[in-house]
Amino acid sequence: MTTTYTIGIILALLVLLVASAIYVLREYERGVVFQLGRFWKVKGPGLVIVIPVIQQLVRVDLRIIVMDVPGQDVISRDNVSVKVNAVVYFRVVDPQRAIINVERFYEATSQLAQTTLRSVLGKHDLDEMLAERDKLNADIQEILDSQTDAWGIKVSNVEIKHVDLDESMVRAIAQQAEAERARRAKVIHAEGELQASEKLASAAEILARQENAINLRYMQTLTEIASEKNSTIVFPMPVDLFRVLADRGKEGQPGPSRKEME
Repeated sequence: MTTTYTIGIILALLVLLVASAIYVLREYERGVVFQLGRFWKVKGPGLVIVIPVIQQLVRVDLRIIVMDVPGQDVISRDNVSVKVNAVVYFRVVDPQRAIINVERFYEATSQLAQTTLRSVLGKHDLDEMLAERDKLNADIQEILDSQTDAWGIKVSNVEIKHVDLDESMVRAIAQQAEAERARRAKVIHAEGELQASEKLASAAEILARQENAINLRYMQTLTEIASEKNSTIVFPMPVDLFRVLADRGKEGQPGPSRKEME
């Protein structure tokens, strides 16, 4: 009875030993194998067998990791306090360095992303944070990628999600935008007045060179006024006609006939 019990225990230990020696790694996984504490090789994907006790295997996921960077309190270069959060996309490209060169590479990348976010944004004004996000994303991504390269990690993208402002700053920005729109409206109105004055000056010069042009313009204006039925037109007698009458009166000649006046 004791012998059977002992054999059963031995078989169970053998099964556990064999089970601990067999690993099945998926396509996106790699196994960093250590032999007696020293790095041996990277294995996978597929079936991987290690020697129990002598060898140990550490799984590494090679897929892109989406890491949410918590909101960071940032003071911009123009002394505006904002709260900014972002998202970082990275993946392990060298499993050996990711396991050996840094402890818990995910937490290390997260902490580095937070400090880099505060450092980069603190060098820019609030207007740049709101209007030049693509440039800021590229700067943060470049800095993170260069610093995590020694860890065997590739930072592929960084996106700033939100830039939160307090209510007083939101009101100030709204007032600034309203003042800017009013300024543009005044500038456009002034430019229109300038162009109109230039056109009127050109028209006056043309009318001054042509004596009959002013009379034609005068008659056109009368025609436009006459189109309104509720208008009363007082048609003044031309000054030239007074001159003719005065000249003939001095000479003792009769005034102009009806035909001449027509």
